[in-house]
Amino acid sequence: MVSRIIPVERFDLIIFGGTGDLARRKILPGLFRRFADGQMPEGSRIIGAARSEMDQAAFQEFAEEAISSFAGSAPEDTVLKAFLDTLDYVTIDALGEDGWAELSAKMRDTAVRAFYFSVGPSLFDDLAMRLHKHNLVDPETRIVVEKPFGHDLETARALNKVLSAHFDESQIYRIDHYLGKETVQNLMAVRFGNMLFEPLWNSQYIDHVQITVAEEVGVGGRGGYYDKSGAMRDMVQNHLMQLLCLTAMEPPAKFDPDAVRDEKLKVIRALEPVEPHHIVRGQYSETGDEQGFRDDVENPKSWTESFIALKCHVQNWRWAGTPFYLRTGKRLQARDSEIIVVFKETPHSIFGMEAGGGRNELRIQLQPDEGITLKVTIKEPGPGGMRLMDVPLDMSFAETLGDHADTPDAYERLIMDVIRGNQTLFMRDDEVEAAWAWTDPIIQGWESVNDVPKPYDSYSQGPTDAALLMQRDGREWREIGA
Repeated sequence: MVSRIIPVERFDLIIFGGTGDLARRKILPGLFRRFADGQMPEGSRIIGAARSEMDQAAFQEFAEEAISSFAGSAPEDTVLKAFLDTLDYVTIDALGEDGWAELSAKMRDTAVRAFYFSVGPSLFDDLAMRLHKHNLVDPETRIVVEKPFGHDLETARALNKVLSAHFDESQIYRIDHYLGKETVQNLMAVRFGNMLFEPLWNSQYIDHVQITVAEEVGVGGRGGYYDKSGAMRDMVQNHLMQLLCLTAMEPPAKFDPDAVRDEKLKVIRALEPVEPHHIVRGQYSETGDEQGFRDDVENPKSWTESFIALKCHVQNWRWAGTPFYLRTGKRLQARDSEIIVVFKETPHSIFGMEAGGGRNELRIQLQPDEGITLKVTIKEPGPGGMRLMDVPLDMSFAETLGDHADTPDAYERLIMDVIRGNQTLFMRDDEVEAAWAWTDPIIQGWESVNDVPKPYDSYSQGPTDAALLMQRDGREWREIGA
């Protein structure tokens, strides 16, 4: 198997917030890996832009440390030096005029120009205004913006209004790194590239779908932000919503940015309001030497959820009657993100109940180990009659692809898509607003009754009420980390 590396056009990528944590952990190491694989053409440049007083050499040292810490295997000296030579830096004031003339002087008209807003949304308007004021924007310019895309529907609309006042929607790339994961891409390939699954991908054959994004870590240094957002705003409204859309969407007419996003939007608009008894909120408590959520966010009266589980319904012809169960949380038993598609039982077992056997399941593992597993029923080996057992047909990327299993990090893929001008894996303005229009009433519902999150032990499966949510329907969650 040969992994093809297709170079992009020569580009200038300007990273506002270029000395921040995201640039250090993800953006710069990811760009180095693309450079090392030959995807960045000669003459491409990466320019850090931030308030920190720093020259080019200091920024190169910053990038070298980031690559050493987060890029994986130790880089070859010659490759690393060549990459560092592509880096430049400008000390800039997003709220004033300092540094903008210097940045303008570095720009070229012969390269794709992309600006990465790795800063808080409060700075978007000022950055966009100054980019235009200093003639740094042309019709081919792209901007990349990080979540959160608003705090609710009202602020999301305001943010979209700010961006659309300065840029065409075709220039705006709202990045959700979950959409860049290799297995998420494979979800579309499995569904729409194989005749085996698509005829069965509906309520007639699928009993239910589970989508889990579990984290072992707590809120860490994000306590202030997280106490104002919670799991619903931080994870469900974007990451889990996107996974649900890709699982439930109709086949687009073609693999085209707007065709794909049109179908995702239809799913969001088909989501029913969630009943209060179909929602479980939780908050991790102090366990052993580990602080509880309230200590981590420094708010002893916090009612913000670090865990949430929901039962959702997509009301259209394909999915009527098939529930989607979503859950996500901090300080759970393991880091584990997956989509489980559980098929219905056979309408009649010719072998009898005592033979055993269960339902077919398609498991799409997003992290930590990307892969796809299909659970099928076979005869248990040996004499003594027909006894059934469930076994996995397992495609672990690491085992199946061998040397080519070192797949790009999500940020690597998405940044290269920005340079290509491919918006397929980025959210559109109406998609963001539709997600908030569904999310806001859920949040307002529990706030109106002063709902208190259920406590759960750190490194557990979450609150027991989440298990009851499934058990009431005669179903059960797949164990986190199993």
